[in-house]
Amino acid sequence: MTQDFVTGEKVVDAVKDAVAETLSIEKDTIKPESSLINDLDAESLDFLDINYRIEQTFGIKMARHFILEHIEEMFGEGSAIDEDGKLTEKAVELLKIRLGEELPGITAGTDMDDIPAHITVQSIANGVMDILDTLPEKCSCGASAWASDDGAKVKCSSCGEPAAFTNGDDLSQEWLRKVQEEKKIF
Repeated sequence: MTQDFVTGEKVVDAVKDAVAETLSIEKDTIKPESSLINDLDAESLDFLDINYRIEQTFGIKMARHFILEHIEEMFGEGSAIDEDGKLTEKAVELLKIRLGEELPGITAGTDMDDIPAHITVQSIANGVMDILDTLPEKCSCGASAWASDDGAKVKCSSCGEPAAFTNGDDLSQEWLRKVQEEKKIF
């Protein structure tokens, strides 16, 4: 169900907060299109801290594995990344569908280690919104009384329980199954 308790603007703002705190930089220097690696000098371990901060803000669980790892797991070794560590055509096709944007410089044969440089504040925010949009119709208590006091965490106004969202890894796998069904990429 598409939720309307947490806005896209709130999510982008919270991602900027998480990035600024993690990287010890000024929030006003961060733009939605900023590459965490190329523009903001993030390192791979910084992504864990950023994800943790986002999870705490929204009461969600971000994906622990990148979409390429899910492709390999679901469709077999070599389906996304060849033996030389380069992206396959099918991986590029799926990345473009998933990220919903042009990916300049990403083609079949791109080294997989170049992919994290394309992660932006906006692409993280989009992932958060995807998770938030898995808000169930009803709480486990049976009520359809979702609310958010702070514009970030959603809870049942009937019983007070926090919303149970689909985690990022399960959501990625669901998405891959759906795309495979519709487009028969693999």
